[in-house]
Amino acid sequence: MSGIKLLRTIRFDGTDDRVFALAAQGGEWAVSGAFAFADLAAEALTGRTRQAFAGGFLGVESFGRSTFVTVAEAAPSDRDEIVFRLAMHFVARYGAPDIEAALPSAGEEVAFMASLAADAPINTLLTVHRVLDAGGHIKEQFRTIKPPASEPPHARIWKIEPDET
Repeated sequence: MSGIKLLRTIRFDGTDDRVFALAAQGGEWAVSGAFAFADLAAEALTGRTRQAFAGGFLGVESFGRSTFVTVAEAAPSDRDEIVFRLAMHFVARYGAPDIEAALPSAGEEVAFMASLAADAPINTLLTVHRVLDAGGHIKEQFRTIKPPASEPPHARIWKIEPDET
């Protein structure tokens, strides 16, 4: 593998379906998605919009939100596809004039997520907490939850015992 790490949505239960207007599916590549709230006034941040603002990553397939993302290995072609999908979203949803104009911003968004994932072990979980500061600027804080240090990184659920016969 090329060593690129990006973020994927992960779902532990159905909570995101109840919290967000549109929940991302598990396994989607993800970005912060704070740009979606750049033009919203504080008084518009209510209900499910507030939940998405305060703690939702943006899945780049459904453009739904996810509470958790996990660090995952990616190929350069994955990164390129994410950038392209995000640029198309900027054109369709946010009025970018065309794909070429949107690509640099989409690339920056993906590069920022890659920077968060770069030094984290695979399977590290991340959450985000966003607030509006006194000047109306979005501030993000990311929390990481590292995977267990033991190998293998999964819990053992059974043990094979030899027959006593």
